[in-house]
Amino acid sequence: MKSRDWVKFFFSSLLVGAAAAIASGFILNWDQQAGAFAEFQVDEIFASLIWFIGVGLMFSVISQMGFFAYLTLHRFGMGIFGSVWNAVQLLLIAFVLFDLVYFRYQIFGDSGSVLPYIWPAAGFFAASLITAYLKQRDTNKGAFIPALFFMFVGTAIEWFPALRENDPNWLYFMLISLLCCNAYQLIMLPRFSRSSRRKIGQQKTAQG
Repeated sequence: MKSRDWVKFFFSSLLVGAAAAIASGFILNWDQQAGAFAEFQVDEIFASLIWFIGVGLMFSVISQMGFFAYLTLHRFGMGIFGSVWNAVQLLLIAFVLFDLVYFRYQIFGDSGSVLPYIWPAAGFFAASLITAYLKQRDTNKGAFIPALFFMFVGTAIEWFPALRENDPNWLYFMLISLLCCNAYQLIMLPRFSRSSRRKIGQQKTAQG
């Protein structure tokens, strides 16, 4: 990919992170923000907007680091495990799904209902499945398991700081931003790459 297209991909991913953080931030904190909007407190609204943008950009950088780390891991995985790499990824997906429910309940559950720990994990997994399906439809059937692994396991690792704090607003705020960034990168990188190759081919044709 041409360096110019890498820069476009990087900054477009930053914009996705900022937009997702703004939307989810205002929605999740609406009980705190509603008064500022009702009274049209521009300074408070603007301060919240800047904070959401800053955090969203940070989440996007974390997401991009995780994405390119996974691309490297995927290459190593295929080289080491060969044809069973997909099975290894499915095993890790199942392990992380179990951990997101069981260990969070053991640490934060206080012997209450386990349902509050099942629903976030189930919703997170469903969003990962949908993104993996879209990735498969956009490329080929072989992309489904790697896409699901990145969207679920990769995002869960990036999500760890919020998981450790266990604050509901912070949990969903970070998860939504990371999911949007990761889904965007997963689906859009091949398109940026194809566009870049097409431009290089056109330049070679013009020079030849």
